[in-house]
Amino acid sequence: MAMTSHRKGGPIADINVTPLVDVMLVLLIIFMVTTPMLTQGVDVDLPETVSTSVKPDMEGLTITVDHAGQVHIAEQVVPLDGLDRKVDAIFRAREQRHRDVFLRADRDVPYGVVAQVMAALQLAGVDSLGMITRPSDE
Repeated sequence: MAMTSHRKGGPIADINVTPLVDVMLVLLIIFMVTTPMLTQGVDVDLPETVSTSVKPDMEGLTITVDHAGQVHIAEQVVPLDGLDRKVDAIFRAREQRHRDVFLRADRDVPYGVVAQVMAALQLAGVDSLGMITRPSDE
């Protein structure tokens, strides 16, 4: 703490905040660099769950991704890059208030393909996305 005096009288104590700011910036940089490394390389063993079967209602749209990664809407193959426009057109033709979609995907389809389908459905303005699964055998 530096002591300085003014013309009119006694000493006045000034707090030098520069070292404090330097330390805080160094800590901020350290945390910014190390935080992304904390979440990488984590092995996860997902639990198996038992779910109850839900029958999709007639107003929902069912989209299927087969083992080859092809996207089907009611037996018609739709290219992935045009899926959002096709789904949007279907819901506009139906004039539905809620855009409910049920997604069925083969277990051998890579997760990236399913994620791309889900992103396309989000672009199409889907309100609710349900995943159709087969109940596990006990």
